[in-house]
Amino acid sequence: MQNVRKGEELNEKKLKIFLQREGLITNSLSDWQVTQFTHGYSNLTYLLEIEDKEYVLRRPPFGAIKRGHDMGREFNVQSNIYRSFPKVPKMYSYTEDDTILGCPFYIMEKVNGIILNVKEAKKRTIASSDFKTIAHSWLDTFVELHAIDYKAAGLIDLGKPEGYVERQVTNWGKQYLKAATEDVLTAKKVMRWLQDNQPKKYDYSLVHNDFKYDNIVFKDDQWNDVTAVLDWEMATLGDPLMDLGTSLGYWTMTTDHAFVQQGIPSPTIMEGNPGRSEIVELYLQKSGRKVNNLIFYYAFGLFKIAVIAQQIYYRYSKSLTTDPRFAELNKASELLCNVALQVIQTKKID
Repeated sequence: MQNVRKGEELNEKKLKIFLQREGLITNSLSDWQVTQFTHGYSNLTYLLEIEDKEYVLRRPPFGAIKRGHDMGREFNVQSNIYRSFPKVPKMYSYTEDDTILGCPFYIMEKVNGIILNVKEAKKRTIASSDFKTIAHSWLDTFVELHAIDYKAAGLIDLGKPEGYVERQVTNWGKQYLKAATEDVLTAKKVMRWLQDNQPKKYDYSLVHNDFKYDNIVFKDDQWNDVTAVLDWEMATLGDPLMDLGTSLGYWTMTTDHAFVQQGIPSPTIMEGNPGRSEIVELYLQKSGRKVNNLIFYYAFGLFKIAVIAQQIYYRYSKSLTTDPRFAELNKASELLCNVALQVIQTKKID
């Protein structure tokens, strides 16, 4: 948490009037305190403390296209899934009235607990033995999410699972080319390989598409109880192994390139965490699934993260955001493409 970054402030008067109109506060003149969550790289997230209440506000980043940051979709997913999977924050209000903040946004519950990003993990000096419990709790929640009956949850219109893999490969490739600021030959090689080696048959499930340690909330430092899963902006219906591949892409290890460790900071690098191959085995055991083309899923996950990094850098290069964390994301994107190609060539994920 930090004070709100310059240029990312909220309109206090208009937002307080909105909160009062929605019945979330009683007086639009009440004092408040606003801080900003700092670990995310995508949608902007704020903590609003007012009238002895705590709310979280989510809005798109400045300069972002709506297609990739659909606040209404994110709000509706969490509203619907709560009935079948209560490990989501409660949703309070959503609006497309851009006269308030200049963009759609929503208000949700502040879930108390521990969000395990690198900074938090270092502060707590977590014992290596605890990371086994953390990893299993994380995986159990992942498997539980993939087992949700999305039809019963009212999420059948969330996406079209048929043809999901082909669309993902094609669309992420297009998004990379649209955001490219340099000609990266490796990226094009990876894109071609993914097109030629994608699975044709796969299971369907709800997929989160950004499932990592710092997107879940642990109840306490016993690490046995996950109270909420956060950041549902990319959730859809599709192949759960694509979800696993993205999570593996974020699962940084000490054997990874130093720039990858720096560019994808994760507590998974700390002693006691299982390696990526072990995570795969544990996931398959817990879910009962099989995987025949793991290299595809992991390479895709790396490429997808590379595209996200490149998109953020593109906005930074156009001065649409000034966050200094974004200054070298183009290099991180290129390196992730290089790693993906190495994975394809060596057929190893560790």
